[in-house]
Amino acid sequence: MPEFEFTYYLWAVFLIFASGVAWTTNFFALPGNWFVIGFAALFVSAMASGDAARGLNWEAVALLVAIAVGGELIEFFAGAVGAARQGGSRRAVALAIVGTIFGSVAGAIMGLPVPVIGPLLGALAGGAGGAFAGAYLGEMWKHGGMDKSINVGWGAAIGRLLGTLGKLLAGAVMIVILTVRVFTA
Repeated sequence: MPEFEFTYYLWAVFLIFASGVAWTTNFFALPGNWFVIGFAALFVSAMASGDAARGLNWEAVALLVAIAVGGELIEFFAGAVGAARQGGSRRAVALAIVGTIFGSVAGAIMGLPVPVIGPLLGALAGGAGGAFAGAYLGEMWKHGGMDKSINVGWGAAIGRLLGTLGKLLAGAVMIVILTVRVFTA
């Protein structure tokens, strides 16, 4: 059935492309890895018959879920631990998360003068800067000590940067697994 094969591979290429675009949303503190899982689940639902079920199947989607959970845990704990290690309050940690979201969007808009990847790098830097600002303001609001607030801010920024890189790495692994599985049918 050449028609089925052509349609399958067309959708497979679209799945990989859409997953790559979804992966980039991780730079903006959005759930890009979960979008990848959603696309994979839709693909499996639509193509879960015949030879197509051998490559990308529900077991592969479950593996992607496990990897995404690992990426989320890395991101959350790295950001929270970064601020908490410096003695940051819950308020500082909460505002670091809010700052990350606003900072990553602002960084993407301003971008860096690097073609194509400038907005992504800007979002990454902006997210770390937003984490710093949020943790700093939260700690100043709670305790008022400038030195401690700066240390908490740096801890949050470094933790957020490392956490985002860990989540990006988990997403990249997911896309590699997705690509291999979808083309082994």
